[in-house]
Amino acid sequence: MTLAASSALPVSKKTLDTPCPAEAEVDSSSTAAEYIAEGCLTDGPLGRVGLELEAHCFDPADPYRRPRWEEITAILKQLPRLPGGSAVTVEPGGAVELSGPPEDGVVAAIAAMSDDQAVLRRVFADSGLGLVFLGSDPLRSPQRINPGSRYRAMEQFFAASDSGKAGAAMMTSTASVQVNLDAGPQAGWAARVRLAHALGPTMIAIAANSPMLGGEFSGWVSTRQWVWGQMDSARCGPILGVSGDDPGTDWARYALKAPVMLVNNPGTADCAPVTHWVPFADWADGLQLLGDRRPTVADLEYHLTTLFPPVRPRQWLEIRYLDSMPDDFWPAVVYTLVALLDDPEAAAIAAEAVEPVATAWDNAARLGLCDRRLYEAANRCVAVAAERAPAELTDAMERLVRYVEKGRCPGDDFADRVIDHGIAAEVARAAQLTQGGP
Repeated sequence: MTLAASSALPVSKKTLDTPCPAEAEVDSSSTAAEYIAEGCLTDGPLGRVGLELEAHCFDPADPYRRPRWEEITAILKQLPRLPGGSAVTVEPGGAVELSGPPEDGVVAAIAAMSDDQAVLRRVFADSGLGLVFLGSDPLRSPQRINPGSRYRAMEQFFAASDSGKAGAAMMTSTASVQVNLDAGPQAGWAARVRLAHALGPTMIAIAANSPMLGGEFSGWVSTRQWVWGQMDSARCGPILGVSGDDPGTDWARYALKAPVMLVNNPGTADCAPVTHWVPFADWADGLQLLGDRRPTVADLEYHLTTLFPPVRPRQWLEIRYLDSMPDDFWPAVVYTLVALLDDPEAAAIAAEAVEPVATAWDNAARLGLCDRRLYEAANRCVAVAAERAPAELTDAMERLVRYVEKGRCPGDDFADRVIDHGIAAEVARAAQLTQGGP
């Protein structure tokens, strides 16, 4: 079975060249592997960029309080159509996410997302709430407010696993910037996927913006990445195989080994958690039945949405390892990442620069740019990107270059202000800033 190229990135659904109904049964793990591998990436030119930004929702008057589901959804009902066309969703813990449609180039994607952010902030400010752009909630304990069946079942899945605490924090206390890029020509897929992974530690160190969790300094510059690192590696670890020469095979192998998290109840919007370890391959091969049945194509597609590697192939590439950042940083960080992947000369330089730290995920999250090798790689990468920056991003890139040269990341500014003013006061101030306050 082959998959047709999607007409939109990053929100389109896959469509089949030949009929394959969602209710069709998956008769074996080999059939599932073929389906996954052939739908992994789409052959085509580079150029389109889609962005997704998450922000924690706070009440500046009481930053310890988590706004209720009813409060947030009432605000969203007042939201006009956003100028850049972003969709708005609410994460399990009340974080608000903007998901932008694909744009032709990174500059257009940044401009559209900035416009949508401005409208979203104004509407929340009119209701007395603010949006705080940090990789982890620095103050409140994990708590799910989204009543959706998927998130309720996900919470139950994590509670029954060895990663219950990390799962709760991941769902309700972390926020990111996600960058979605075309897969590009098929001949370059392997190198492109390898570079997207290899850039991860260096980009995490540059973007680190989550030094606190639950009211305490964690000792990690990217606590968000630390939380994800505590999760089951079969679901959240990198997907690359030994060689990384065949992204489709790597993704199929990863997905089939990963345990099934949720099973949809046919004909309903409800899903149930799977609280014992069942790799999807075992379900497909009939070694274990879930819901008293074999999986369908719809079950396989849904399973893929419950896998959270740092780089996820969805016909395009979802790059998921950046902390949420404020406006002073995220456009420059996004531009840097896209330039290093989409510009051939920059990609070659970046691949050489990050090779010594290509797997240093933990060091990046814990030490950031205090790690000498990450510091060297980061400086080379931002310098290469800055050389290519358009006029619209010159100031932002110069600011990022200065920070990286000093070995600083976005979270250092937040940490300094917490030390000076206290955590609650700083969170309230950050929420007021997004309201247009002092």
